[in-house]
Amino acid sequence: MSTQKQARQRYGDVHESEALRVPEEKAEQLVDALNTDLAATYVLYHQIKKHHWLVEGAEFLEIHEYLGEVAADLEEGADLLAERAQALGGVPLSGGANYEEHAPVSPEDADAYDIRTSLENDLKIFGDIIEMLREHIQLANNLGDYNTEELLRDILEDVEEHGHHVEHYLEDDTLVSQGTLE
Repeated sequence: MSTQKQARQRYGDVHESEALRVPEEKAEQLVDALNTDLAATYVLYHQIKKHHWLVEGAEFLEIHEYLGEVAADLEEGADLLAERAQALGGVPLSGGANYEEHAPVSPEDADAYDIRTSLENDLKIFGDIIEMLREHIQLANNLGDYNTEELLRDILEDVEEHGHHVEHYLEDDTLVSQGTLE
């Protein structure tokens, strides 16, 4: 537990960066958007890790390894979002409960499901995050923050790619026969 009596900066407060020179009112909007993206990314990250740990069946190894890669990419994106929020003069959102509370997406419950159901749940969150990232890219562009826009575009590219791959896993064509699944 910290012995510091007073916070250096409260969450939600944004201090204009002398170096970046993004006006405070614009930085506030951007930091809010980045923290929303950060929260949603970590909700998906934790759900993907859950599925990575719980996947079973004939396609276990490929899906297990792929979901590990997805989780690593999401974690890297989250780090970039948090660092940009800080660079803009904000305090990045932190803590597990805070992520779910601030995220515009909802994780599945704590139960274990078959991998098809799990991936369907992941695909829903991927789609929600993709839409949100597109909105925040437009916001950054409208506010003249082209570096945040570029960062979000890079993250969007990764998220879209992973969402597309998850969609492929959910297609009907599979090496596992229906009889095997029953």
